[in-house]
Amino acid sequence: MNVSLILFILLIGALVTFLSGNKLASKVALFFSLAALGCTTVLVNHFLGGVNISLNNPWILQPNVSFALKADGLALAMVLLTVSLIPIIILSSFANKYNNSKNFYALVLFMAFAMTGTFLAEDGLLYYIFWELSLIPIYFIALVWGNGDLEERKKAVVKFFIYTLAGSLFMLVAFAYLYDKAGSFMLSDLTKLNLSVTEQFWIFFAFFLAYAIKIPIIPFHTWQAKVYQKAPTVGTMLLSGIMLKMGLYSVIRWQIPIAPLAAKTYMPTLIGLSIAGVIYGSIVALRQKDVKKLLAYSSLAHVGLIAAGCYTLTADGISGAVSQMIAHGFVVVGLFFAAEVIYRRLNSNKIEELGGIRSQAPKFTSLFMILVLASVALPGTFNFIGEFTVLYSLFQVNIWFAVLGGTTIILGAYYMLKMFQNVMLGETNTKAFAEVSINETIVFGILIAFLLFYGIHPKPIVDLVNPSVQEILTQINRFN
Repeated sequence: MNVSLILFILLIGALVTFLSGNKLASKVALFFSLAALGCTTVLVNHFLGGVNISLNNPWILQPNVSFALKADGLALAMVLLTVSLIPIIILSSFANKYNNSKNFYALVLFMAFAMTGTFLAEDGLLYYIFWELSLIPIYFIALVWGNGDLEERKKAVVKFFIYTLAGSLFMLVAFAYLYDKAGSFMLSDLTKLNLSVTEQFWIFFAFFLAYAIKIPIIPFHTWQAKVYQKAPTVGTMLLSGIMLKMGLYSVIRWQIPIAPLAAKTYMPTLIGLSIAGVIYGSIVALRQKDVKKLLAYSSLAHVGLIAAGCYTLTADGISGAVSQMIAHGFVVVGLFFAAEVIYRRLNSNKIEELGGIRSQAPKFTSLFMILVLASVALPGTFNFIGEFTVLYSLFQVNIWFAVLGGTTIILGAYYMLKMFQNVMLGETNTKAFAEVSINETIVFGILIAFLLFYGIHPKPIVDLVNPSVQEILTQINRFN
């Protein structure tokens, strides 16, 4: 039994969902997503028990490409994030009606398949294939089932597609160069190369373009807010909850270990760009009049801090970044779901048209408030663990990085609480606002339970990830 079984379940699930017809598609997709979660849980237990669940089979002879999947703690943590959020995202969509829903849910599972493959791949070309495959389903999900004017939606989605594809081509060129040097695409072979400082710079820069666009890092962020707003909520959840983590994960897994000298040389610049995203995202979020757009810029600020943690090249920075990736995935899915619940009832996400929801739906107000507090890293939530660890790592590098990075807490608390006040409190809205349904309560309950449980007891995730972090630090420091 190896990790390829997870990919097999998701791929077969996408096919069966497509063939099941529109009436059953959502339920079939939920079944296969839960099956993938169950399989992953079993495989993680095997891994923790010392069983080798990785896979390495020859695939293409010329060039030398292997179907190699690396199942270490870091990869499994990201796979767990993916297969945990996918059933929640699918369940959250049950109240919505989609044209050709069999196509919609099949694309969701296929995207989960591609993202999981990206997290597991150890062969560079296989990794690149999964990386690009994940772009196809989100393109159609946002284009076909998105919100607002079709022409505006097309512009936003095409810009996203072109940006991401263009950045990825630079990464492909870097892989071609590395293959010419090593005769292999395997990560273990690429990290053994004795590349010059100049070579490492160009390799690092090529990877950076691909990852900076996907994350996104300033100034490569211009596609993000519009796509988040125009995509259906399921698409926004996939993008913000999981897909952007592909870029952050890849920084840790591929970029830094292959070109550590470049990472060390340009560390201040990279951290500076990341923190600029924190400040910029927070300031722009303050000015937003649409809930989804505000959450999009809030996400930009938070992932900027995560990227800064990755580029500290310290154990605390990388470990904290991984914890924050997972916490951010759960909280941002919850916040976008709250925005979707509001839109279902009031047919608007414009803040000026909302208000007074608390008096009609106190249960929803309480659930939303917990997610808002988690997003601003209140102690007791999992977000606090990751954010504090990242800020501590920034302090180790330079106290001013920690001070500037910490603005995400102050500004985040201000714009999130101000948004909550304007949306949930104030005068009663003239439109009726129904209390959360059983289905909606389950979705909120699972997300909040995860954030609170691991906020109090983060040890299982930290222990799963830390051995991989130490291995990566050894690769980073091999030139010392």
